[in-house]
Amino acid sequence: MTDGTAEEWHGWRAATEAALYGPDGFYRRPEGPAGHFRTSVHASPLFAEAVARLLCRVDEALGRPPALDFVDMAAGRGELVTGVLDALPADVAARTRAYAVELADRPPGLDHRIEWLPKPPRGITGLLFANEWLDNVPVEIAEVDPAGVARRVLVRRDGTERLGEPLSGAEAEWLARWWPLPAEEGLRAEIGLPRDEAWADAVAAVGRGLAVAVDYAHTLDARPLFGTLTGFHAGRETAPVPDGSCDITAHVALDAALEACGVPGGRVLTQRAALRALGIAGARPPLALATTQPAAYVRALASAGEAAELTAPGGLGDFGWLLQPVGIAQAPLGGLLVDVPDHEEQ
Repeated sequence: MTDGTAEEWHGWRAATEAALYGPDGFYRRPEGPAGHFRTSVHASPLFAEAVARLLCRVDEALGRPPALDFVDMAAGRGELVTGVLDALPADVAARTRAYAVELADRPPGLDHRIEWLPKPPRGITGLLFANEWLDNVPVEIAEVDPAGVARRVLVRRDGTERLGEPLSGAEAEWLARWWPLPAEEGLRAEIGLPRDEAWADAVAAVGRGLAVAVDYAHTLDARPLFGTLTGFHAGRETAPVPDGSCDITAHVALDAALEACGVPGGRVLTQRAALRALGIAGARPPLALATTQPAAYVRALASAGEAAELTAPGGLGDFGWLLQPVGIAQAPLGGLLVDVPDHEEQ
């Protein structure tokens, strides 16, 4: 690889921060994330309906407070929070204070009921929901050198990489605990410490209620040998080049984030298990309906297809849901944190 001056080389964390969130960063583009990749929010309105149902369960667990908060972390252009408000029963919507947390400017025409913030409010009473947020919290990348030592990976704006100094301190400790790398040249890992800290801070913003993180995830017993860092541009996966032209993402060690927040009672489920507990099953409508009510059958069939996509093994259904209750019991959440089949839990 061609050497450059010291100023040209940065760790992946700093390079990603600038590429995604800097003045000309990817997430400040007018088209928003939906112009480049498709999340569960964009796949079907059923997702927002399920989140609205979860908010109603949290409302019940809280004893129907006079003001109920819904906080949409990494809100994009406000698609999820808008869908949740539209799906809530009128009596719940009337008490709901909706917040969209996003660094980009507030989109024109957004529902006036939604408050647009760069950081979540504190003392939340309700539900904080972070859909595909943690995967965009920038992290350092480690790679094993020929001597078997894990070193920080440095990168230039054009995507060229070289190895930097050996890892030390808290980063080395995190790697040893959560992603131990064999001493084999070329093996890589993403050091999820900034994500653990970001999640702990988000949970700390909840006074009473539930915090949920939904993301691509892996666990300690199945970390990928070469990491998961990648880019997305215009709907296609691409090389992760930190020049602002593409999204830069990496899967999340949700098990590490779960432990890091230090609050008891949390659990990681698959999206398939979580959405099924919220009434999203993907079952085909009865064929007899096609004869008696053909229009209703077509609508039900389309809905079943969308539900199947949201819960599909090998796809969106394999996303992890990290659920962290704060100051409320698990049982009132309608089975979402209890009575889930063992094979659906991590």
